[in-house]
Amino acid sequence: MSENPNPVPCSPARRSPLHDFLAPASIAIVGASADPTKRGYKAMVGLIKGDYRGRIYPINPKVPEILGVPTCATLDDVPGPIDLALICTPAKTLPALLEECGRKGVKGAVILASGFRETGPEGARLEQQVLDAARAGGVRIIGPNTSGMFNLHHKVNLLDLRNARPGDIGFISQSGNMLLALVLEAEHNGHVGFSTYVGPGNQTDVGFNDYLRYLGEDERTRVATLYVEGFRDGQRFLEVAREITPVKPVVVYKSGATELGKKAASSHTGALAGSYAMTVDLLRQVGVSVVHHSDEILPVAEGLALMQQARGRRVAVIADGGGQATITSDRLSESGLELAELSAATRKRLAAILFPQASLANPVDVAGSSDADPEVLARCVEIVADDDNVDAIFLVGMFGGYHTRFAESLLGGEMRAAEAMIELARASAKPLVVYSLYAPVKPPALRRLHEAGLPVYASIEQAVQVLQALAERGLYLQDRHGQPLQAGVVADEAMQAMFARAQNEGRDLYEHEARALLRTHGIAVAEELVAHSADELGAAVEKFGDQALAMKVVSKDILHKSDAGGVKLNLVGEAALREAYDQIMASCRAYDPGADLRGVLLTPMARKGVEVIVGVVRDPIFGPVLMFGLGGIFVEILEDVAFRAIPLSRRDAETMVDQLKARKILAGVRGEPPVDKAALVELLLKVSSIVSAYPQLSELDLNPVIAYADGYAVVDARIIANRAVASS
Repeated sequence: MSENPNPVPCSPARRSPLHDFLAPASIAIVGASADPTKRGYKAMVGLIKGDYRGRIYPINPKVPEILGVPTCATLDDVPGPIDLALICTPAKTLPALLEECGRKGVKGAVILASGFRETGPEGARLEQQVLDAARAGGVRIIGPNTSGMFNLHHKVNLLDLRNARPGDIGFISQSGNMLLALVLEAEHNGHVGFSTYVGPGNQTDVGFNDYLRYLGEDERTRVATLYVEGFRDGQRFLEVAREITPVKPVVVYKSGATELGKKAASSHTGALAGSYAMTVDLLRQVGVSVVHHSDEILPVAEGLALMQQARGRRVAVIADGGGQATITSDRLSESGLELAELSAATRKRLAAILFPQASLANPVDVAGSSDADPEVLARCVEIVADDDNVDAIFLVGMFGGYHTRFAESLLGGEMRAAEAMIELARASAKPLVVYSLYAPVKPPALRRLHEAGLPVYASIEQAVQVLQALAERGLYLQDRHGQPLQAGVVADEAMQAMFARAQNEGRDLYEHEARALLRTHGIAVAEELVAHSADELGAAVEKFGDQALAMKVVSKDILHKSDAGGVKLNLVGEAALREAYDQIMASCRAYDPGADLRGVLLTPMARKGVEVIVGVVRDPIFGPVLMFGLGGIFVEILEDVAFRAIPLSRRDAETMVDQLKARKILAGVRGEPPVDKAALVELLLKVSSIVSAYPQLSELDLNPVIAYADGYAVVDARIIANRAVASS
């Protein structure tokens, strides 16, 4: 995997401007130094020792040359054009230097200095000055506060990392130490290399979405890998990822439990928005492979670069030990993968070459059949690869170490088995992943597999994560075909006017207004009646007869009605309604003496069913996001919810319902019928369409929605208006 000779297709999207300076023909080192402890010296060494073929211009007015390269006093003194400037000078020098870069026509600048917005208001002002100067001169900025960059295929190594080898993993990391960790891990692996690395730093100008587009277009990159502490424009990143992931894999490790910390929110959805779980869901929605542990980054990136995808989740396991076969089965199940159901024909073929005591069910335990003939394992792999029920093959055990464990004479058989597996892998679209307990000592057969592009892992858990990433990518690529994003509905004039009234009055929508918006756009909402005084309660009896009713206060000042005593349930008859009305008014006045009470909303009680919640927030990083989950304890305590960025495709809505850990409740338990999943999917799609059409809608909570075998009922609807967006 060190340097794949076959370039991968580029993203069909427009060309990234980063190509102009991430593969530069000329580099200026501003602040170049003869002091070996300085970055300006290390960068010079990295370029010279790395055999960089372009022009190097060290900028230092105090010495005539550095490492044998003549210096220039300023950028203006450089005799030729400059594609990239590495700026190693302090933060306060940056505005003037960026102006100088602009005059010189420098295309991009890597700014190492810290001391900007991360230090407070003074630093933020300085950072804005730097950005203004760069934009005025047409200079793109990497950083500031960056660890630097390299492009090993173009011999640009501004970090002087001599143990980093060229390869096909592109890596963008907000942690310089994470880069060092992966470079050392790749060095130990011996077969993994890197194309481009960039530390984005503060992302003052160039952000993760820009780097992703560049890696998506780069022919030398087979997988884009990112270590992310925080996105600045998550919505744009999702848009770019949606374009890139069909072309090549994207791997993200997202550190931190939240983007901005949980805010004091006005709804369940708002309270859960911004979470790590939300970020993971949104990334997976656009085909990104998310890893949760730092030691999974390189194995998953390597596996995806080599094998790209599996067509599904069904894995055939070939093992030479029962214990590891059991462990493997556990890990596969925990990862959402399946043990493939081997066909009768496959089991018959296996029986013909294995000992009688071998287990022919999946996982296949060869039970000593390979101890004297390791080639048996290759034949087993070939047999299960022919089974249409199998999507991927996992070889587990001591392959590569038979000649060490049993007899040196077995080395030839192991090498022949390795060659057979290599030929099979080249001929089959089904990935073959190998775990060997001998992987750390790199015996000849395993080295041969790795050299030929078959990944070998020393950890069952890491290998399973690779299989999971291959399956998820394959299924995503299958599902995205014919799955257009849901278009927004046409905004209704009356609803626009309703939003305008609410915004002019400085309030959110009353519940009956929220219900009217939903009903206007095809969402099933029960009839309601607003009684502005006790004298109007008789109209509810005339309208609803002897149905049991729910009564809720109508007030712009009381958002959480139950907390204020503003809700009464199961009311039948005018006398009960009057008594409940008086109690609600008294409780709400006691709760907030200054509250503007506009009466009560009356609706028929919904029949028993399964409570779910549907919500929307406009996240400051990712834009409009829809949430779905089971109601009650599942959302309040267990937080068993799914998130998707709006707009949704139909597949997005379907997978939201399937994602819940408590989805068995929706499927029917203890004799209860399954809920109408199709109706819930339509509800999610309609909510997505409404949010796309009404930018005035800031936050939405439908909680609860009662799901039935024959549809659903929206019991409570809350919509928060965006005060900053006027109705058109």
